Amino acid sequence: MNFEQVNLHLNAYKEHNQILDAAKYLIHSFNLEHENFAGFGFRQELSPTSMLLTAEGELGGPQTVMIPRNLFDFDLNLVLNMIAHEMLHVRQKAPGQVIEDKNEREFQAYYEMLFHKAFPQIPEVSDFHKKFFGGKALEYYKRMGEDSALQQKYAEQKTEVEHLINTLP
Repeated sequence: MNFEQVNLHLNAYKEHNQILDAAKYLIHSFNLEHENFAGFGFRQELSPTSMLLTAEGELGGPQTVMIPRNLFDFDLNLVLNMIAHEMLHVRQKAPGQVIEDKNEREFQAYYEMLFHKAFPQIPEVSDFHKKFFGGKALEYYKRMGEDSALQQKYAEQKTEVEHLINTLP
């Protein structure tokens, strides 16, 4: 993927205030589409320096990914990882594939932001963001319950996350 070209397209969308179209362009360009995806909608902006995206909809039903209008004011690699995180939730909530436990869904999504197993085409984020996302993954792992079946299921990935965090400067 030619990031220079992607940025040119995104800037054109931004100039015309076509933020939802820009987001659609990204999921198409980076092959993140899924049949359980109902589209994008707007959510309230947090601040000029932080963003929140959410996948909203009933478990087993279509999911709408809610994005802030200032989404494309942030680093493209970070934006792509945030969108990929939500698109993984779209898959996790799809009929026949539902992952009931929120902690499991979040652990998987933060793990994906670090290791890009489901979406290898998504670029890496800064070490700062890797540490942050790694910390979030470990937080959701802890919430699964001490020595629970879920923790046992993800013990190997937890070790990978810890190793990554410990090797970052």
